[in-house]
Amino acid sequence: MLNSPPLSRLSSTFVNALQAARDAAAGQNYLPGALYVVATPIGNLADVTLRALHLLQLADVVACEDTRHTQALLRAYGIDKTPAQLLAVHQHNEAQAVQTVLERLQQGQRVAYVSDAGTPAISDPGARLVAGVREAGLCVVPLPGASSVITLLSAAGVLADSSGHSGFVFAGFLPAKATERTTAVLALSAESRAVVLLEAPHRIEALAIALAVLGERPLTVGRELTKQFEEIATLPASQFPGWLSADANHTRGEFALVLHPAAATASAGPDTRVLQLLLAELPLKTAVKLAAEITGEPRNALYELALTLKAG
Repeated sequence: MLNSPPLSRLSSTFVNALQAARDAAAGQNYLPGALYVVATPIGNLADVTLRALHLLQLADVVACEDTRHTQALLRAYGIDKTPAQLLAVHQHNEAQAVQTVLERLQQGQRVAYVSDAGTPAISDPGARLVAGVREAGLCVVPLPGASSVITLLSAAGVLADSSGHSGFVFAGFLPAKATERTTAVLALSAESRAVVLLEAPHRIEALAIALAVLGERPLTVGRELTKQFEEIATLPASQFPGWLSADANHTRGEFALVLHPAAATASAGPDTRVLQLLLAELPLKTAVKLAAEITGEPRNALYELALTLKAG
């Protein structure tokens, strides 16, 4: 694992990279008056692309989630932007900031948008900005790069689901409230495809408890992806709380998780499993109501099934 040196020592390291970026990308067409959605590293500064480096040099304005964070990132790469060239666009001001960005674009400026890490608008600010620019009939250009979702999927070894398909569902951050989070997990238990989740360190233990009801379903946990202390582990969902408590370091860092597809079995179908999980946590009528909402099955049929499961 590459351990990047401190930011203060990096600008000279990237001198050759900046020249390589110009050589590789300068011949391409970068339209004026366009919004460039730029992916940045999720932890390891060496994961930046040459095209991103060139565009960040070229941009008239860099809109960003946190101007201080982005200024430090740009300086690490040897890219100088004045404070006036940095524009804060985050979850608290995104609706208002769209108009400011539109004015810049209408003046013919190239605006780059970056989040604090990874690909913007993936559980990060940026989607509202992109939608606003598109609604105004202006151009949006994506510059692909680092993403914790794809990074972990590539190392998880996800196999095809029970029907032979290999897609995945991106669920992002589940609700913070315990009841809503439990309901969301139970809904995901009926999903036959792989499911990708994200979580912050201060909520990972609560998520682990919620996921534990999924029993033996494989779960790949990735923390501190691309960083010095990166850790990736695959284990049954039921063992996740124990894995976290076994080492204090296991709760540190940002998390991405992949819930693998459920294995095909000859036993109870997915609807029965959802109902079983709900019955273990809730009164019968409430469990039936939620199971009907989650699975789309008739409530009467689920009620009869619930009585049978309770009797058994």
